[in-house]
Amino acid sequence: MARTMSITRDRRICMGAGALLVGLIAVLAGNASAPELAERLAERAQVAIEQAGGGGAVEAEFVSPWGAPGRHPLLIGGNELGEGVRDRVAKAVSAVPGIGGVRWSDGSALVEATQVPANPLHCQEDVEALLRARTIRFEEGSARIDAASRDLVAEVARALRPCLGSIIAITGHTDASGPEPGNLELSRERAEAVRRALLDRGIPDDGLRVRGVGSRSPVEGLERTDPANRRIEFSVIATEPISPTPVDTPGPR
Repeated sequence: MARTMSITRDRRICMGAGALLVGLIAVLAGNASAPELAERLAERAQVAIEQAGGGGAVEAEFVSPWGAPGRHPLLIGGNELGEGVRDRVAKAVSAVPGIGGVRWSDGSALVEATQVPANPLHCQEDVEALLRARTIRFEEGSARIDAASRDLVAEVARALRPCLGSIIAITGHTDASGPEPGNLELSRERAEAVRRALLDRGIPDDGLRVRGVGSRSPVEGLERTDPANRRIEFSVIATEPISPTPVDTPGPR
């Protein structure tokens, strides 16, 4: 009886040692191939980055926070890119087979699945509050934004950021001091200049619409020739539904 128990105990010890050895071999084999896997994924990620418009500006580093190679990339750079481009880059990388969760080195890793679209009316009220006391000004007879108004444009961009997912109309107005064909052209050029300035500050191009109306819509109570009619107005004219984002899908920041 004692001999039987001893044999059973020895068998269990051998089986445990064998399982430990198999596990150790698997770990060593995985570590040995991890650098090769990370290198292959990095090559595929770079192709995806270039196709999404981030070539030369964004790099994908497949190293974990503790320095081990892995399949979860860290996207580095791209600070000068707009939010729309960064979003496309991150999603393109995450779509590469074999790649896990993507994170940016300078911002948030994921878009929350419970994100709720902002109320577009609230966004418009915030912008109107900014422009109630100040005006985006331009150099005389030009579509070049005055240097003193650049900070205001940056504030408008921040106020519009919660409206992403909506269609935002940028309307340029002039006074009636010149011929109307020229006023129409100048008003549109000024609206276009504001659009470019917003793009530079991270507002995606696909949600912006530009138009110029010349002097035909003066401020209520003002003469059409009053210089105060020279202005830019913003309108949130539509809201597009935002689909829930899978937990492993990266956001732009």
